[in-house]
Amino acid sequence: MASDGDKPAKEKLTSYQRRLLLFLSVATFFEGYDFLALAQILPNLRDDMGLPVESGGYIVGTINIGTILAFWIVRRADVWGRARVLTITIAGYTIATFASGFAPDVYSFIGLQLVARIFLLGEWAVSMMIAAEEFPASRRGFAIGVVQACSSLGSIFCAGVVPLLLKTEYGWRSVYFVAVVPLVILAFARRNLKETERFTQAKESGETTEHLFAIWKTPYAKRIIALAVIWFVAYIPAQNAVAFWKDFAVNERGLTDGEVGLAISIAAVGAMPLLFAVGWLIDQVGRRKGAAVVFTVGGFGLVGCYTLHGFIPLTTALIFGIFSASAYLPILNAYSSELFPTKWRGAGFAWSNNLLGRLGYVAGPYVVGLIVAQTGVLGPVVASTALFNFAAIGLVYLLLPETTGRELEDTSMAVH
Repeated sequence: MASDGDKPAKEKLTSYQRRLLLFLSVATFFEGYDFLALAQILPNLRDDMGLPVESGGYIVGTINIGTILAFWIVRRADVWGRARVLTITIAGYTIATFASGFAPDVYSFIGLQLVARIFLLGEWAVSMMIAAEEFPASRRGFAIGVVQACSSLGSIFCAGVVPLLLKTEYGWRSVYFVAVVPLVILAFARRNLKETERFTQAKESGETTEHLFAIWKTPYAKRIIALAVIWFVAYIPAQNAVAFWKDFAVNERGLTDGEVGLAISIAAVGAMPLLFAVGWLIDQVGRRKGAAVVFTVGGFGLVGCYTLHGFIPLTTALIFGIFSASAYLPILNAYSSELFPTKWRGAGFAWSNNLLGRLGYVAGPYVVGLIVAQTGVLGPVVASTALFNFAAIGLVYLLLPETTGRELEDTSMAVH
C-alpha cells in the first residue's frame, strides 16, 4: 500500500476531459433533482391520494428497490461498454420520469419511479466508472467529487422550482413533466461521448467477461464484501437524512410549504461549497481521513435536522443534513472504482453497491416507517440513524486501503 504522502503533481485536463467532466456533471445533476423531488412531493402525493403519514416510508422504500435492480444494467457496462450503457440509462430514465407525471394511482406511480430509479442509478454508477477511468490519478478524486457535487445543483434547482410547480394546475405531477426537457437535450448531447480507453483495451484483449458470478471466484470477492458492508451502513442514515425532512418540518415543527421550500433552497446553496470541496479534500488528505471528516460532520448535521426547533436553527442544520446525504458518495464511489480492475470494475461496483450495499438504502425508509407507525414521532427515529455514520468511519479504516494518488492499475491489484 502506498503511504498518504508522496502525491504526484497534478496533471492538466485535456479538452476532451473538460468536456467529459461537464457532460457527466450535467447527467448527474438529475440524480439530485430526482432524489429531492420525491422528498418534496411526498406530503402532496399522500394528500392527493388519501394516504396516511406512515405510507411515506413504504413508498420511498419500495421505489428504492429500483436501486438494487440497477445491478443488472451496471453489470452490463463490463460487456456492452461504458458509453453504450450510459446512453441507455439516460433514455430509460427520461421516459420513466415523464410517465410518472401521468400515474393514475399510487401503485403505478411507485412502479414508474422504481423503473426510473433503475436507469438513474445505472447512469450514476457508470458515470463514476467513466470518471475514474478517464481522469488522471492526481485529479481522480476531484473529478468524481465535482460530478457528485453537481447532484446538489440538481437539488437546488428542484428546491427552487417545486414550490412553484406545486401551485400549478398539475400540482406534484408537473415536477416530473419539467424534468423531461433537459433530459431529452442531454440524450442528444451524449453523441460525442467516447468509450473509455481502458475498457476499449480490455475488450480488444479479450479480458471482459459476461459470467455473472465469475468475480466471486477471484480475490476481489473480499473487496466486494468489504465495500458492501460500508455502503450498507452509510446508506441507512444518508437515505433518511432528507427524504423525511419535509414531513418532519411540517408535521412536527409547524413549518409551512413555503418555509420548507425556502429552507431547502437556502440549505442546498449553503451545502454546495462543502460538497464541491469533498473531492479536493480526499485528493489532499486521503480517502480515509476524508471519510472521517465527512461522516463526522454529516452525523452531527443529521441529528440537528431532526432535533432542533425554529426556522433558522433547522435551516442551518439542514445544510449539514444535505451534506450528510451526499458527501460520503465521492469517497465510496472512488473506492468502488479504484479497487477493481477494468475487467471487473462494473461487476465490483454492481455487486458491492447496487445489489448488496443498497439493501441498507431500501431497508432504511421501511424501518423508519415501521417505527414511526408505532411511536407516532418522526424526528427522534431519523436522528438516531446518525450512529451509523460513526460506525462507517471505523469500517473504512478497518477494511479499506489508502488509494489516493495511485493509478488504477496499482489500486486494483488483487488482494491475496
